[in-house]
Amino acid sequence: MSSPHRAIAIVFALHGAVAGTLATRIPWIQDRLDLSPTVLGLALLCPSIGAFTAMPTANRLAHRIGERRATRLLIAAWCAAVALPALAPAPVFLCAAMLLFGATAGMSDVVMNAHAVSVERHLRRSIMSGLHGLWCVGSLGAGGVGILAAHAGIDARLHLGLVAAVLLAAGAVAGRGLLHVRPAPGDPAPRRFALPTRAILAIGVVGFCATFAEGASADWTAVYLTEVADAGPGLAAASYTIFMACMAGTRLAGDRLVRRLGPDRVVRCGGVVAVLGGVLVVASRAPWPAIAGFALLGVGVATVVPLVFAAAGDVGATPGEGVAGVATITYLSGLTAPAITGWAAGALSYPAAFALITCVVAVMTVTAGALRPRGGGTSAPVSEPAGTALR
Repeated sequence: MSSPHRAIAIVFALHGAVAGTLATRIPWIQDRLDLSPTVLGLALLCPSIGAFTAMPTANRLAHRIGERRATRLLIAAWCAAVALPALAPAPVFLCAAMLLFGATAGMSDVVMNAHAVSVERHLRRSIMSGLHGLWCVGSLGAGGVGILAAHAGIDARLHLGLVAAVLLAAGAVAGRGLLHVRPAPGDPAPRRFALPTRAILAIGVVGFCATFAEGASADWTAVYLTEVADAGPGLAAASYTIFMACMAGTRLAGDRLVRRLGPDRVVRCGGVVAVLGGVLVVASRAPWPAIAGFALLGVGVATVVPLVFAAAGDVGATPGEGVAGVATITYLSGLTAPAITGWAAGALSYPAAFALITCVVAVMTVTAGALRPRGGGTSAPVSEPAGTALR
């Protein structure tokens, strides 16, 4: 693994670690501030609002100071922001902290994926799936540490503060190995707002479907196992871990498949696997067949979002602009999927809700051709030797 590849891989793992860390301490924050479910739900909506608001500015920052500096700056801000929610003395301050948390999440997500596209071009091979696999590994690992900290009764302010310090230090070290990338001569600054092109929209549809299935499955797998498959609490909770582990493993192995088959074929084959998994989930009334179905869903959609980002980075006016366009679509999908699944389950049934999700995955399979590599695309960024100052 080359130095730029290693550096961006660590950045992805750190980004996942931040997300996994905070998720485990939400119950502590709710208990400390005595939040009702309604107020907590509002606070948990704030990160998405912050991300939507801030993501369009990430491209302009990267254009002004360079991808390398922007990635280092924003991943540091994201790592530091994880400590803020636990310090909030009241619900209004918690919402403000979560808005900032979401803003740094969205901006760092855009610039690190755009830089990953630049590293792919530099290496001339697919690496995006493996990077997102490392994101899952970072999230699962940090989540495990958080569970241990919560079980031991460690104050979340201490836990999150220590994690922020460690991740900040790791990010500072990793950032030194990132590529120096500057725009090609004469490239205009990214627009503040632009409607997605037809190519970006087509790629976004594929990403929307995959993120919808991923978000719905991640949030509802344990409930489905409990309500439909009559699983005990421990087995229901384990189903989420199995789902995420299958996604992580598939992403880590995905780049080899992409190099052999191409991104569109990988997504199409994954879609077939995910549809089979969805059918198994809908038909299951016992725990292990349902878990197997969710595992197949995880395997089937695992590589799609990384490949969507890579494809969008190649067809956008700049990598950052293309990534930002599909990131907005996938964030919207991830935000709405759990709620739509819940409404469908309440109005119809849990199996009917996952029949809907299976249909969404089928649409992803049919539209996978949008990820077929294009002969033209944008020109590769100009790389400078390490240590050269950007102008």
